[in-house]
Amino acid sequence: MGLKSNLHNLKEKYKGTKMAPAFNALHTFLYLPNETTHNGTHIKAADDLKRTMNTVIMALIPCLIFGMFNAGYQHYLALGEIEASNGFLGATFWTMDNFIVGLTQVLPLVVVSYGVGLAVEFLFAVIKGHEVEEGYLVTGMLVPLIVPVDIPLWMLAVAVVFGVVIGKEVFGGTGMNILNPALTIRAFLFFAYPTWMSGDKVWVHGAVERDQMIAAGADNLDAISGETILGSLAQNNAVDYSVWDMFWGLIPGSVGETSKFLIIIGALFLIFTKIGSWRIILSTLIGALTMGLIFNGVVSAEWIGESSKFYGLMNVPFWQHLIIGSILFGAVYMATDPVTASQTNKGKWIYGFLIGFISIMIRVFNPAYPEGVFLAILLMNVFAPTIDHYVVQGNVKRRMKRLKVKTA
Repeated sequence: MGLKSNLHNLKEKYKGTKMAPAFNALHTFLYLPNETTHNGTHIKAADDLKRTMNTVIMALIPCLIFGMFNAGYQHYLALGEIEASNGFLGATFWTMDNFIVGLTQVLPLVVVSYGVGLAVEFLFAVIKGHEVEEGYLVTGMLVPLIVPVDIPLWMLAVAVVFGVVIGKEVFGGTGMNILNPALTIRAFLFFAYPTWMSGDKVWVHGAVERDQMIAAGADNLDAISGETILGSLAQNNAVDYSVWDMFWGLIPGSVGETSKFLIIIGALFLIFTKIGSWRIILSTLIGALTMGLIFNGVVSAEWIGESSKFYGLMNVPFWQHLIIGSILFGAVYMATDPVTASQTNKGKWIYGFLIGFISIMIRVFNPAYPEGVFLAILLMNVFAPTIDHYVVQGNVKRRMKRLKVKTA
């Protein structure tokens, strides 16, 4: 007998007991929705929640694999053991040594994210007596991609528990939450453990550990610097990376957010499969470009000088804001969350535009952490229902006016 048959027998054996939801949850999670219609009037569709989640995961896999290679590449590059890669297909990037280092660091993040998150999901399934919800399948993959490579696993576990419970389960579970769970987890990490989510050490594997060894008295080691582009610009320092390095992703940063090329490929895949909203993605980018243009205009008008602490980020060419930091990743994989985003077409344009606009504003004016996309998305998650409400009310008022004209 196979696993599927054994689970089915356990479901029948414990039917009506306290543990029944646990077996139902495991069966549903591994195989298929618990109940499907076979007769009567219903809509036939090839996709369900699990297939939708799997499609998003497929779009994320290239970013995950690239992030593993990049973790090893940035580590060895900082140590001076390899030369900088000459482009996306450079010989010093796609090496087994880089992959092994990245795998040993990133895979535990994935395991902890899924292990802890699904444990909480199964616990709530048993407590509430309902089926397990597949919504965490995507969240579990997103979380390792939006954190530094060396973040302690216990911190990640605590954040995952907080994000799943406070960000989703207290609202009723998948489909009921008003905040993106993955971003709730990242926000918790940022505010609870800020030294592990910002600075110039956390983005390169081994940099924090080496600093600790130097502080302990090891005088035969040199410190490793892994400052991000945004961190350098926030200090009005020059950036040593080329535009192509930023585009391909050969830069320090969160595990899966550096390669804009692969993020664009994922965006096209999600749009093609009609899972990601092109309206939200496009409007987010338009909002970011608009804010970038405004800041460029402020610099061109000489309203601020080079002595201003905001000059470095304000002076960035407006289009380069899309290839530095996390805004492209956020626009494609976070802002498009169908549960927490606006639902109306006009609302999606407003929602996305404000995310991009606010993201660049926070990026420039936030002195502690020069990245604002996750805060902007969480803020607009809260306002998404309000946006949809006024869009719908506007449509109702226009139709009422038309009705009055026709009946007059």
